[in-house]
Amino acid sequence: MSSLNCVGLHASGTEIAFMKRNRGAPTTARPRAGVAAIHIVVASRLWTEQRSVKALLRRAIREAASATSTLMGEIAIVLTDDSAIRALNRHWRGKDAATNVLSFPAGEPRSTRGIPRLLGDIVIAYETTEREARAEHKPFMDHLIHLAVHGFLHLAGYDHPAHDQAAAMERLEAAILARLGVPDPYLARGAA
Repeated sequence: MSSLNCVGLHASGTEIAFMKRNRGAPTTARPRAGVAAIHIVVASRLWTEQRSVKALLRRAIREAASATSTLMGEIAIVLTDDSAIRALNRHWRGKDAATNVLSFPAGEPRSTRGIPRLLGDIVIAYETTEREARAEHKPFMDHLIHLAVHGFLHLAGYDHPAHDQAAAMERLEAAILARLGVPDPYLARGAA
């Protein structure tokens, strides 16, 4: 079995939660067929006032895993703040700005017998998520669920560098979100 543990990455004096795989220790969440083991780390106090956020994120990820036929995988979701995600964005993407969500695919091709495949990490920033939700006049939790699904699709191999790939990914996101009772976030953009 395997487990995920936080590792400190310091940038500008800010500790950033990041995941590292240790083999041999039991997992904190046992995956079922079609569902990834989901580890959620709250790395910023800003998230503590959001009730049931962990349950909503787990439900969103399970729905996305089901829709993409992603099996027996582990992911970590790190709920952080703008400062920490800005440091990650600067370090990994060369962009010195906060962003709403970052995905870090693990790149493990398949699981070893008895050890679920590590899919990767999703990092979500509170302030940017809140600011975008408010600007788009949508509930915070709906936007959060959308970001989690979007991040998961990146871990599952989806990307959007070209228009046709972006359109396909957006259609899949909208279908998953509909199953979760979240309105299509791209509908308003298409009407504009």
